[in-house]
Amino acid sequence: MHALTESEIRSSLVNATVRERKSLILPPDFEETNWERTDFVGWRDPKQPVVGYVVIPTDVEPVGVMLRLGGRQPRKRPLCSFCEDVLLPNDVAFFSAKLAGAAGRKGDTIGTLICSNFECSKNVRMKPPPMLGGHDPEAVRQQRIESLRTRLSGFAGRVLGTSA
Repeated sequence: MHALTESEIRSSLVNATVRERKSLILPPDFEETNWERTDFVGWRDPKQPVVGYVVIPTDVEPVGVMLRLGGRQPRKRPLCSFCEDVLLPNDVAFFSAKLAGAAGRKGDTIGTLICSNFECSKNVRMKPPPMLGGHDPEAVRQQRIESLRTRLSGFAGRVLGTSA
């Protein structure tokens, strides 16, 4: 992912109001982001922990999505829809997002399960265990990174209303 500025992140939010874009607080470690090992930017708002943000690179421009933590969380350990890591070192939470444009203004939303602190880029880069890595753990790792990017693109498309 190429490095993003604060201005690019704010303007990328497709389902937020002007006021919500202005009040957005970047993560405290934003300046230290390792862009080469990041497939998307994701964080929780430090002042409103029920609000999260993801900024997903696309072929055209980054797509930023404002998320809300769901009220009732899954009882059993769910699978993250982004990284699909079966050996997660972290929690997964249910988030909803208003759709972009007229659908979102009408109140239409989508929901998904995501690592609660958006560690997906880190998760897919971990060395796979021998049972999953086989003879070529690096190939497995690269495939997991590509799969994450595909699922991120699909999520951005669903929010934008350009994919099913």
